Parts: sequence; structure tokens; C-alpha cells
Amino acid sequence: MPQTLDAAAVRSWCALALEALGREREEIDAINVYPVADGDTGTNLYLTVESAAQAVEAVFAAHETGVSAPAPADAVRAMAHGALIGARGNSGTILAQLLRGMAEVLADGAPGDGDHADEGPGAGSGRADGQELGQGRGGRLAPALRRAAELAREAVAHPVEGTILSVASAAADAAEAAARADAPYAPYGADRADEGTAYYGADTARAVRAAYAGARAALDATPGQLDVLGRAGVVDAGGRGLLTVLGALVRCLTGEAPAPFPVGHRRYDSPVAVESAAEACATEGGPAFEVIYLLEADETAVARLRARLDGLGDSLVVVGGDGLWNVHVHVDDAGAAVEAGVEAGRPYRIRITHFGAAAEEPRVQRAVVAVVPGEGLAGLCAEAGATTVLARPGEPPASGELVEAIRRAHAREVVLLPNDEALRHTAAAAAEQARAEGVRVALIPTRAAVQGIAALAVHQPDRRFDEDVVAMTSAAGATRYAELTVAERQSWTMAGICQAGDVLGLIDGDVAVIGSELAATAEAVLSRMLSAGGELVTLVLREDVPGTLAAGLESYVREGHLAVDTVVYRGGRHSALLLVGVE
Repeated sequence: MPQTLDAAAVRSWCALALEALGREREEIDAINVYPVADGDTGTNLYLTVESAAQAVEAVFAAHETGVSAPAPADAVRAMAHGALIGARGNSGTILAQLLRGMAEVLADGAPGDGDHADEGPGAGSGRADGQELGQGRGGRLAPALRRAAELAREAVAHPVEGTILSVASAAADAAEAAARADAPYAPYGADRADEGTAYYGADTARAVRAAYAGARAALDATPGQLDVLGRAGVVDAGGRGLLTVLGALVRCLTGEAPAPFPVGHRRYDSPVAVESAAEACATEGGPAFEVIYLLEADETAVARLRARLDGLGDSLVVVGGDGLWNVHVHVDDAGAAVEAGVEAGRPYRIRITHFGAAAEEPRVQRAVVAVVPGEGLAGLCAEAGATTVLARPGEPPASGELVEAIRRAHAREVVLLPNDEALRHTAAAAAEQARAEGVRVALIPTRAAVQGIAALAVHQPDRRFDEDVVAMTSAAGATRYAELTVAERQSWTMAGICQAGDVLGLIDGDVAVIGSELAATAEAVLSRMLSAGGELVTLVLREDVPGTLAAGLESYVREGHLAVDTVVYRGGRHSALLLVGVE
């Protein structure tokens, strides 16, 4: 196996880590007793890495039509950014910061990029086009792990030993020891040799094996460092997940699969089972809510936010930088935690989870899970009884998010509405996983939000499941859909060549009308759709589109098609300019 951390290796690392966490997710969930025994650490880590992997895949997709592969720095930065925006839970948020720390070092001055090209053995080993992060990259791996461990500790308001932080520090210690034993060269010049941390000489395979071994030993010691782990007879779940991620890196760089770390409820001789420890944690009077959100803010505002949130609750972790942060905290007053974010900047993708809520509520018989492209539609579908997953431009939900939504619905039977042709395979994977967990799932292949609205309108949870699915599928299939958007660049379409700034009318996914004004283009689209007949027109307007457009289109439909009714909804900030459905 090549001992290089090039872009392809970063991609492989993400894929292998996701595969391994998928296998071990339930086992890691089962040993999750700290900081809250809510049994979701494995799931949260999986979702975090899935987001990182998707971001890396997006970088490769952008280069598909080019002649060169992505630069390694682009790949590692995408990995870190993807983990940041998709981080879930306490451990997932810390893992995102660990990956950010590694990316800072791995992407900085990669051999062949011109930085430090003549400083120390191995510095010139990358190709001149910058497609590799370098041969013998153990020297950069060691400082990358050290920076990761440092950043993670800085992000946690009150670091605790016996957790993922201890495992990360041990991995860095071991990698540095391997580097020192290999060759005493400082990577940025002899003046930094006294730091004793970042050496170029270490063989990459040796360094990554050492890091894994150090992390494994530290994980094994966690029950003796944290009382709740010792009582339950388990190792730290977050640290166990980090070991899985490091094991994937070993496999990526060496081709070797490390011996699996045994995971079990009674790994250690303890009089208390995991279930009892979880019950004990649940009765210790901890905060009632977990609050997570992305935040756009400057560092000064974030420093004030940290102090404010630290006074509101515990398990505070704030990760990120360069104006974008992921905030995680456990509190009793969820509203106050969100308000603090509003004061600091612009919070979004807000998630509030009530600890133990799922366990307290009995399963309902049937639920609908719908992907929606805007906050307004999310509210509309929620009022209709659906569990919603918000899809933002450029940020399609991952299969793990859909599975989590299915779990959140807490039903024996679930109807899944992806509402996007591009989510077909993602939704199918989520449905398969949910079925494996004992949920009966029917996937209706809705291709647009208006088809999902039509399906929801005929949903009747009290009739037989198969009959309900047939009725919803029929309603969705009978709904033609259109979308009005603005062209970003000149391009060839089914309706001819469009210029940047033109208004495009897409009917059933294909460009059918090109216009210069939104209202006129929308009328042309409606005319084409209604030429085949229809009984109901659904209009979904983005938040910033004036209401006069809806009024004009309603009048247009009423004047030309007397028997056709029109309904209007607001889609929110992130939906398309205008969505049209004709039933």
C-alpha cells in the first residue's frame, strides 16, 4: 500500500471509517453511558463521518470533468468542513474538531505546494503538482494528531479524562514517540527541534500503527479514569468510536485491518450492568435537553457565547472557526441556549432533543417522514403530522439523517417521502436500514415537494398500511411539478440556450420555458401544465418572493380555468423561488 496521504487516501479513509462505524454503531450505542446515557454515540459518530465523506465526494465530483484529481489540501479541508456541518452529539462534535485539527496541519504546506519544500528529509517527496501530501508522512501525521488533540481540548468547556479526549491525546503521544525514534528532524527547521513533537523522518505506516496502539491502550484504561464507566464495566463510547476511525486510517495507509477491540456490556468485572448504569445516569438530575446548532459569528462573539452557555448547562463543546461554528450543550432551558446563539450571530440547523423522550412515549402505529426544501414547508408538513428533514441548497440529507428521522417518528410503520429524484438511492438505503431495525417502511418515490404535499393530503393513518401507501402513491403520481429558478451561467437546455440571469421554468425536471421575468415565465409554465387538464394548482413561494406574484397567478388560473382551485404556501428562506404542482 502507498504510504501517502493524498486526496485519494483521504477519500478512502472516510469511506472505510464510515463502513466500520456502520458495522459497530449499535455496539457503540450500547456502551454509551457518559456524559448522558442516551445510547446514541455510535449513531452520532456515524452521521458525523457520513457528512465528512459526502463533502469529500463532492470535491471529487467537481473534478470529474477535469484532467486532474483534487489537491490533497482540498480533500482534507472538505473532510473537516463536512464533519463540522454534520456533527451530531457530544462525541460527534469533538470528532469534528479533531478532524479540523488534523486538516490544519495536513493541508498546511503540503510538499509540492511550495511551503517548506527544502526543510528536512521527506519535504520534497510530494509531486510537484501537489497531488500528494508526501511520502514518509509520519512526520506530518504526528503533529496533525497533536494539533487535533489540542484543539479538541480547547473546544470542551470542562475537559474530562477517561473520554475521547484522553484517547486522542494518547494517539498523538504514540505517534510522536514513533517519529522521535525514527529520525530527529524538525519539519519547519532546526529552530523548532526542541518542541519534540513534529518530525519528518517517521515512516507513515509506523506512525499510524503507533497512534492506533496508543489509542487502544488509552481506551482500555478509561474505566479506571471515569467512575461511571467503571461502574458499568464499559469503555468510553466516544473513545471507542475514535479508535474505529483511527483503525480505518491504519487500513487505508497499510492495507492491514487492526484487530477489533472487543465491545460488550460486561467487558470488565463489574457488579453493575450497562442498563443499570444508564438508569442511574438518568436519575442523577442532569439537564433535560441537548441543543445543537450551526452558528455564523466572529470569535469575539463566540467567546461571549461560551461563557453564557457554560452558565446555562454542561457538556458544552464549541468547535469550528473562520466564522462558522458548531455549538453543542446540554441545558434545562433550550430556548435560552438558542437565544444566546441569536445574540452571538446567526444560528441555523437548530436541533433540540429531550433526553429520554423516546423511551417515555409509546410507539405510534404509523408515521410519515418527509424531506422538505424550506422552513415554511417543514412547518406545513409538521402540522399535517409528518416528521420532517430539512434539505438546504447544496446540503442534501444523508441516509443516516433519514434513518434518524424514522427513529424520531417512533412508529411501527413509516411512509418515507424523499421529495427529490436525487435522493432516491439515499432514501432507499435509509429504508433498508430502518427495516433491519424492525420498522415497516414504504418508500414513495416523490420527486418534488408538491408531490409530497399531495401525498400527505390523502394520508389516513387509521386505514390499512398498504391501502394508505397506494392512495398516497397515486396522489403523488397524479401531480405534475414545476420549479422556477434563475440561471447562474450560460448553458444549453432542452428549451434552448439560456443566459446568466434568465428565469428558467422546469417542468418534471426539464427546462421547458426560458424567460426574463418571473411572473411571465410562471404563467407560461402554468399554461403548459394546465393544457393537459387539472383540478388543483399548488404554489409554494420562497420567503422573499412578493405576495403579488401569487395573487397574479391565482387570477391567471381563475380567468383561464374556471374549475381549477389554487392554494398558496410559503416555502421559507431556502426553498426554490416558486414551486408549482398541478393535480
